[in-house]
Amino acid sequence: MMRYAVTRMVLLLAGLLVASVLIFLTLRVLPGDVAAVIGGTTSSPEQVAAIREGLGLDRPLATQYTDWIGGLLRGDLGTSLLTGAPVADELASKAQVTVPLGVLSLLIALAFSIPLGVAAALRRGRADGTALSVAAQSLAAVPVVWAGLMLVVVFAVWLGWLPAQGFPRNGWADPDAAIRSLILPALTIGVVEGAMLMRFVRSATLQAIDQDYVRTAAAKGLTRTRALIRHGLPNVALSVITVLGLQVAGIVVGAVIIEQLFSLPGIGRMLVTDVGQRDLPKVQSELLALTGFVLVIGFVVDLVQRLIDPRQREAV
Repeated sequence: MMRYAVTRMVLLLAGLLVASVLIFLTLRVLPGDVAAVIGGTTSSPEQVAAIREGLGLDRPLATQYTDWIGGLLRGDLGTSLLTGAPVADELASKAQVTVPLGVLSLLIALAFSIPLGVAAALRRGRADGTALSVAAQSLAAVPVVWAGLMLVVVFAVWLGWLPAQGFPRNGWADPDAAIRSLILPALTIGVVEGAMLMRFVRSATLQAIDQDYVRTAAAKGLTRTRALIRHGLPNVALSVITVLGLQVAGIVVGAVIIEQLFSLPGIGRMLVTDVGQRDLPKVQSELLALTGFVLVIGFVVDLVQRLIDPRQREAV
């Protein structure tokens, strides 16, 4: 197990290194010049060149990259070219919105996808089982923006139960208002991601129902449902854990869109704003932080599967 963990850690670090190179180079080919943004529309070319030199943007790309990586190794994510604020502080501040949004979205997705996915499998061939499958297929195909707009129309405009946009200025000092502002965004992400997870849970449950050990347990006197719960669901859970890693990545991507739609001051909205302003040091650190988060989730999923599945522990 230790050897496997070390191997996966090396692959994780290698993935982060490759991602850092790709992020750094990709941002340098985007159009626009942050020095021109800082200088304003009235700046002369000489003034823009002086700003670029002062910011170190005229240095060779290799030097800029090694300086950035060296700072990361020291725990320094850099500073914003436009505001001069430490990137780490801004990420920590915005994470107070994005992290609760992601956790709440995941809980919503799990709350309905697992029981309804199992129910759809058990009711296969019946009207209610077919209805659940059709609903999952339909919801999974819904664009997240359209789903968000529909939820706003129903719960914010028609019923007036929840706020349509924004986040409290005093943040989590007012927890009731903060949670209310996250419910619709979390529902938007959770319903779409949960529908995709529900389809997978149904498929994995159907495979488990057809396994010999479930049929044998049923032949010994257990009902099909009890046989599935006792012997089949643990194997379904192993498959679901794998998909959850992908779902987390989907939630991260969804947060970038949803924070724009609901005007939430989170990491996703900050990232979109910084890309538009060409704040390269800030954007590259934000992208690498998000990439690292997704890679770490995959690392944890692999280790958890290895720990709970004896077949994987015995594999080379």
